[in-house]
Amino acid sequence: MNNVPKPTIAVLGSINMDLVIRCEHLPKPGETVSAQSMTEVPGGKGANQAVAAARCGGAVRMIGCVGDDGFGQKLLANLIAESIDCDAVLKAESCESGLAIVNVENSGENAIIVIPGANARITPEDVRRFEPAINDCDVLMVQLETPQPTVLAGIQTAKRSGAKVILDPAPAATLENELLDVDLICPNESEATAIVGGSLETIDDAVTIAKQLHARGPAAVAITLGPRGTMLYDGARAELIESIEVDAVDTTAAGDAFAGALAVRWAETGSLRDAIAWANHAGALAASKRGAQPSLPHRTQIQAVCG
Repeated sequence: MNNVPKPTIAVLGSINMDLVIRCEHLPKPGETVSAQSMTEVPGGKGANQAVAAARCGGAVRMIGCVGDDGFGQKLLANLIAESIDCDAVLKAESCESGLAIVNVENSGENAIIVIPGANARITPEDVRRFEPAINDCDVLMVQLETPQPTVLAGIQTAKRSGAKVILDPAPAATLENELLDVDLICPNESEATAIVGGSLETIDDAVTIAKQLHARGPAAVAITLGPRGTMLYDGARAELIESIEVDAVDTTAAGDAFAGALAVRWAETGSLRDAIAWANHAGALAASKRGAQPSLPHRTQIQAVCG
């Protein structure tokens, strides 16, 4: 890529600070337990996918909002350290930054409380204000941790400019069809069934649900199936694209690694199938390490396992 311009990826989404609290067991109602440790880890699906795309070789722009608290400064500094353009990241006055309190017991069981904070403050008007950041990008990535009207404004802006749009419909939610008017939707199994219903246990189920999703509006559907790979349906053909085998220790950011890598590779090659195969490797690598952003792989690491 030395003499080739980097693909430009815009990410409209959430920026959180994750407070990861480890304890022997999760407290029952009314119980107080002593924690073993607490770690601040930058997160949020939008920020995670922006970091993933930057590490994969994209020129990334973040569109979002942080609070005017101490976390906001740390979150911005983290994104800038990853070479992400933050000119379109707003700072909300008298508002806390997005926060996730992640309680993890020694068995691995967890309980999470999410406070949207400043993520809930970004509006369709803000998206229109930062329209130039979307207009000349190759791919816009959106998720559902910011208000749906704001997500829709981003989708519509990108479509007018001719940019590809990737929707990661997380957290799982029922969606209006206008939000599904995208080039690619990439849900996991539970998110796919939350949108169209039914159950997804077998590969045949994945084909059926992918076709049902496609009928709702996306040009293509890629359902991530964990170690089984990804089911791609483009309206003409369904194909299971396999992944590599790894010893999974933490799947928290596997989906974000997948989405970021996919956006970059799709912009580079124009081949959705090739991009998904590459992104499967990125997701597997992320699952083999602990932590969210710390586990997101760099381009050289993905290339090393691609053969």
